[in-house]
Formats: sequence, C-alpha cells, structure tokens
Amino acid sequence: MMKIRQLFQKWMLQEDLNFLLTNRIPRITLTRFMGWWSQIRHPWVVKSSMAVWRMFSDLDLSDAKHQKFDSLHACFTRELRPGARVVNPDPAYMTSPCDAIVGACGTISQGQVYQAKGFPYQLQSLLGTSECCQHWPSVLEGGSYLTLRLTSSMYHRFHAPYNVHLEHVTYISGDTWNVNPVALKRVQALFCKNERAVLHMKTQDGVPFLMVPVAAVLVASMRFHAVDVLLNLRYKGPNEMPCGADYVKGQEMGWFEHGSTILVFLPPGFAWADGIANGERIQMGQALFKKLA
Repeated sequence: MMKIRQLFQKWMLQEDLNFLLTNRIPRITLTRFMGWWSQIRHPWVVKSSMAVWRMFSDLDLSDAKHQKFDSLHACFTRELRPGARVVNPDPAYMTSPCDAIVGACGTISQGQVYQAKGFPYQLQSLLGTSECCQHWPSVLEGGSYLTLRLTSSMYHRFHAPYNVHLEHVTYISGDTWNVNPVALKRVQALFCKNERAVLHMKTQDGVPFLMVPVAAVLVASMRFHAVDVLLNLRYKGPNEMPCGADYVKGQEMGWFEHGSTILVFLPPGFAWADGIANGERIQMGQALFKKLA
C-alpha cells in the first residue's frame, strides 16, 4: 500500500500533469460537488473516500481528538487532542494561525507582493474595490507578508496569532484555482482571482494587520465563528460584515473544509522569527514574527 501511495504521489509531482488534473477541470462544479459529498453520513462513503484521500496525501490522524468520523466533513474540520499544539506564550511574538507550509514571504514594496518567484501581484487587487479596504496598502507599506499553505491532509482550523480584535470581514467571491506551487508558478495574480475573505484585525496594543484566508479547488466553505454565516460559492452577500470579536492568542477563529492558504500582512515594526523560510513546515502556535520595541 505504501509503495502504491508513493507511486501516485510521484506521478502527481509531474508539473504538467498536476496542473492539468487540478486546474483544467470544471473547478467550481467539482468544488460544489465536494461540499455535498463531504456531508454524506454513510460508513461506506467515508471509508472509501478516506482510502482514496490517503493514496494522494500523507494524512495523519494521530493528533486528532477523535479517530472515527461520520463524514468527510467531520474529518476535514477535525479538532486536535488536548496538548497537540503548543502556542508560544511570549507576548513579543505573533504565532502561526494554522499548520502550514511557508510559501512566498518578504517585504511589501510599492503595494506589491509575490505569490511565487517572478509572479508579483498588487495588494489592492487582492483586497478588492471595497471602500473598507482602500487604506490598507498605505498602512502596510514597508511591512511584511507571508503565505501559509495548508495541504489537504493538514489540520484545517485556524487560530488567533496574537491577542487580537477582529473588527470586520470583507468577503470576495471568486474562482477556485488550486493554490499549490505548480499553479502559483503558472497563473498570474492567482490569489486575486480566488474566493477569499479579508479579516481586518488589530493587536491588543492597537497595531492593524490583515489575515486573508483564500479558498481553492474542492474547498467547499470557510467558517468564521465571529460571522454567523457559512461563506462559500453559493453565498450572495452582504460582502461587508462588521463583527467586533476579541480573541486571545491561540483561540480558534474558524476553519476551512479542505486545504487552502492564509495570507498574513503586517505593517512595519515586526521582524521574522527564526526558522521562517520558504518551504518550511510549521505548526499552529509556532512563532512567526517578533514585535520590535
């Protein structure tokens, strides 16, 4: 079984084939289908689907709170067992909101950031045309950006990276391109095309920053505890949702129903924590940035 799984994964690493199978498909239709399929509560459906899932990924449920699931949705959105993650308690550090692989990261310059080497995009294009988002590029200029990619097998819940206040959510409907490295090297401004939500936030000492969860192919929905609606491709608005929710560092904020990406944007005044570099695997609660005095 292990050899078969390794063969499938090696096959999928071929860039042309990977891009064809994960993007040149009816993405939105399959994403909606996945949302329906994942909710089916039948042991045969769950068992066979998870067997296929394991063929294409390194799914590991050893740190899950529960080992049996009545639907794929329950597995996608699984909780962790107590103590499975350690949140860095140092108030000087902002921590990772999720388990992830670090993608492109760097300095925000002239409103521009990168999704991959040689593939820039404008921050304003990501944030959209809403009046609520117009001031952010100037606020964040000279600060830092970080891409956190969640694979399908990872823990899918995301948490507060600091003691924070969530002021507002801007939801932007869009496409469902895959957000893996293969697609990011081929599709210009991919994050600006996909469904996403802009989380307008402030630290406990008033520093503004953004987290932008971006949906992808087969991601059926995003759930934020502060907003009493399920955000997905069928959601028709409103796009602007004031909320006013306070979180302590490490507190759960919501979840994806599959793998995807969270983009983090900070203003000047933060330094990178040790070990944060492109390609590194990190866990929720691990230090990402240190606030400068």
